Amino acid sequence: MNIIDTIHQRYSAGKMKPEPVSRELIEKLLDAAVQAPNHYKVRPWRFVVLTGNGLNQLGDVMAESLRARFPDLKAEALNKERAKPLRAPLIIAVGVDKPTESKVLEIENICAAAAACQNILLAAHSLGLGAHWRTGDAARDVRVKKFLSFAEDQHLIAFLYIGYPEVMPEPQDRVGFEDRTVWMEK
Repeated sequence: MNIIDTIHQRYSAGKMKPEPVSRELIEKLLDAAVQAPNHYKVRPWRFVVLTGNGLNQLGDVMAESLRARFPDLKAEALNKERAKPLRAPLIIAVGVDKPTESKVLEIENICAAAAACQNILLAAHSLGLGAHWRTGDAARDVRVKKFLSFAEDQHLIAFLYIGYPEVMPEPQDRVGFEDRTVWMEK
């Protein structure tokens, strides 16, 4: 599959099979991620790979975090939050380093890490895996960041849910670029 086809055919997988993704495939995804461009070659991305019990632990932290924000929530809502990481057999959480040099801009680090995420999504699709980029309140939560060994002020830009898709969706027509493009020619 060529890259243009991969870009056009990639989709966000809703449901995934519980079967694990091999370490070999996970390493291919991570290797694709770090091919992303990054200004000053600072490699600002940080990856936390969660499988097995790591997913359960993340779910527990997410539920604790939700309970801290909303102490009166019923157990059903907390259990729903706890189950979110179990929607896929693999999550790659992606954090972004803060700049340590004045010439490095924070937005450039964020963009580089986002490009790494897109590389993972495209690589997953090309390898027959489904993937879904999620964030939500948990991505901004101090407890969740601490669990993942990120600093409180560090950006957590993605929970990439990855696995073998239960269903391959029908190809969809996507909105074109025309209404978002201005051509400036002399």
